[in-house]
Order: sequence, then structure tokens, then C-alpha cells
Amino acid sequence: MKVRLRIHRGGAVLYEGIHDVADADSFGRACAHAWTQLQEQKLEKATSVGALYNALEERLLDDLDGAEISLSRA
Repeated sequence: MKVRLRIHRGGAVLYEGIHDVADADSFGRACAHAWTQLQEQKLEKATSVGALYNALEERLLDDLDGAEISLSRA
């Protein structure tokens, strides 16, 4: 089934995407895709070499602390 995976925190949408989810494996792939996209967004925001280095050192889990994941039919 097609589902909309949405990760949000404090009213801000961190990630939103449509995925085919049928079982635990496909749900895991959807979450892995969201993780990769969030990491790429973090790196794209770096405006200097120092900022890029800091972005690589920061942990994505810290950014996701307190976030909520919601699923809905797409």
C-alpha cells in the first residue's frame, strides 16, 4: 500500500515522502530513505568547510529528538 511517511517536530515538517509499504522490510526501507534524505539536507545547509565538518560530526539522532512519525494512506 502507498503511505505518506511524515517526520515532524514542533510543527515543522522535517521529512515527508510517499512509499510503498507492505511489510517490515519495506517499512524499514522507507525509514532508511527518510534518514538518508535528512542527512543530505543537513549537509546541503553547510555554507563553509567548517560548517560541513560540523554537520558531519553532529548526530542526526540529536536533531530527531522529540520528533514524531506519522503514516497515512497516500
